[in-house]
Amino acid sequence: MNLLRIKILEQFLKDDPTDPFSLYALALEFKNQDSKKAKELFDQLLEKHPTYLPTYYIAGDFYVAQGNPDRAIEILKKGLALARQQKDANSTREISAALQNLED
Repeated sequence: MNLLRIKILEQFLKDDPTDPFSLYALALEFKNQDSKKAKELFDQLLEKHPTYLPTYYIAGDFYVAQGNPDRAIEILKKGLALARQQKDANSTREISAALQNLED
Protein backbone atom coordinates (compact mmCIF):
# COMPACT_ATOMS: atom_id res chain seq x y z
CA MET A 1 0.00 0.00 0.00
CA ASN A 2 1.53 3.26 -1.13
CA LEU A 3 0.47 6.05 1.24
CA LEU A 4 1.49 8.83 -1.14
CA ARG A 5 -0.52 7.29 -3.98
CA ILE A 6 -3.50 6.90 -1.62
CA LYS A 7 -3.31 10.59 -0.67
CA ILE A 8 -3.16 11.59 -4.34
CA LEU A 9 -6.10 9.34 -5.26
CA GLU A 10 -8.13 10.64 -2.33
CA GLN A 11 -7.49 14.18 -3.55
CA PHE A 12 -8.52 13.21 -7.11
CA LEU A 13 -11.70 11.70 -5.68
CA LYS A 14 -12.36 14.81 -3.62
CA ASP A 15 -11.83 17.00 -6.70
CA ASP A 16 -14.14 14.86 -8.85
CA PRO A 17 -16.32 12.45 -6.85
CA THR A 18 -18.10 11.39 -10.05
CA ASP A 19 -14.95 9.85 -11.59
CA PRO A 20 -15.07 6.06 -11.11
CA PHE A 21 -11.39 5.58 -11.97
CA SER A 22 -10.13 7.32 -8.82
CA LEU A 23 -12.42 5.21 -6.66
CA TYR A 24 -11.35 2.06 -8.54
CA ALA A 25 -7.65 2.85 -8.16
CA LEU A 26 -8.16 3.55 -4.47
CA ALA A 27 -9.90 0.18 -4.01
CA LEU A 28 -6.94 -1.51 -5.69
CA GLU A 29 -4.55 0.22 -3.29
CA PHE A 30 -6.44 -1.20 -0.30
CA LYS A 31 -7.23 -4.61 -1.82
CA ASN A 32 -4.35 -6.54 -0.26
CA GLN A 33 -3.75 -4.48 2.88
CA ASP A 34 -7.10 -3.35 4.28
CA SER A 35 -9.91 -5.66 3.18
CA LYS A 36 -12.58 -3.75 5.10
CA LYS A 37 -11.74 -0.49 3.31
CA ALA A 38 -11.39 -2.28 -0.05
CA LYS A 39 -14.81 -3.90 0.40
CA GLU A 40 -16.34 -0.52 1.18
CA LEU A 41 -14.78 0.99 -1.96
CA PHE A 42 -15.71 -1.91 -4.26
CA ASP A 43 -19.29 -1.85 -2.98
CA GLN A 44 -19.41 1.91 -3.49
CA LEU A 45 -18.15 1.48 -7.07
CA LEU A 46 -20.72 -1.19 -7.86
CA GLU A 47 -23.51 0.94 -6.45
CA LYS A 48 -22.57 4.38 -7.74
CA HIS A 49 -20.89 3.41 -11.03
CA PRO A 50 -22.65 0.26 -12.24
CA THR A 51 -21.50 0.78 -15.83
CA TYR A 52 -17.79 0.99 -14.96
CA LEU A 53 -16.83 -2.40 -16.36
CA PRO A 54 -13.28 -2.78 -14.92
CA THR A 55 -14.75 -3.08 -11.42
CA TYR A 56 -16.49 -6.38 -11.97
CA TYR A 57 -13.58 -8.75 -12.58
CA ILE A 58 -11.43 -7.24 -9.82
CA ALA A 59 -14.30 -7.06 -7.32
CA GLY A 60 -15.22 -10.67 -8.10
CA ASP A 61 -11.61 -11.71 -7.52
CA PHE A 62 -11.57 -9.74 -4.27
CA TYR A 63 -14.68 -11.48 -2.95
CA VAL A 64 -13.26 -14.91 -3.85
CA ALA A 65 -10.11 -14.07 -1.89
CA GLN A 66 -12.31 -12.96 1.02
CA GLY A 67 -14.03 -16.36 1.07
CA ASN A 68 -17.31 -15.12 -0.34
CA PRO A 69 -17.75 -16.97 -3.66
CA ASP A 70 -21.51 -16.37 -3.75
CA ARG A 71 -20.99 -12.59 -3.78
CA ALA A 72 -18.22 -13.03 -6.37
CA ILE A 73 -20.54 -15.01 -8.65
CA GLU A 74 -23.26 -12.38 -8.29
CA ILE A 75 -20.82 -9.62 -9.24
CA LEU A 76 -19.29 -11.55 -12.12
CA LYS A 77 -22.70 -12.37 -13.60
CA LYS A 78 -23.60 -8.68 -13.60
CA GLY A 79 -20.21 -7.86 -15.10
CA LEU A 80 -20.65 -10.47 -17.83
CA ALA A 81 -24.02 -9.01 -18.78
CA LEU A 82 -22.51 -5.52 -18.85
CA ALA A 83 -19.50 -6.65 -20.91
CA ARG A 84 -21.85 -8.19 -23.46
CA GLN A 85 -24.02 -5.08 -23.49
CA GLN A 86 -20.94 -2.91 -24.05
CA LYS A 87 -19.70 -5.39 -26.70
CA ASP A 88 -16.35 -5.70 -24.92
CA ALA A 89 -15.03 -9.06 -26.14
CA ASN A 90 -11.93 -9.11 -23.93
CA SER A 91 -13.87 -8.41 -20.74
CA THR A 92 -16.55 -10.90 -21.78
CA ARG A 93 -13.91 -13.65 -22.11
CA GLU A 94 -12.11 -12.70 -18.93
CA ILE A 95 -15.23 -12.49 -16.76
CA SER A 96 -16.73 -15.59 -18.34
CA ALA A 97 -13.60 -17.62 -17.54
CA ALA A 98 -13.56 -16.38 -13.93
CA LEU A 99 -17.24 -17.23 -13.55
CA GLN A 100 -16.78 -20.67 -15.06
CA ASN A 101 -13.92 -21.41 -12.63
CA LEU A 102 -16.16 -20.53 -9.70
CA GLU A 103 -19.18 -22.44 -10.89
CA ASP A 104 -17.29 -25.66 -11.67
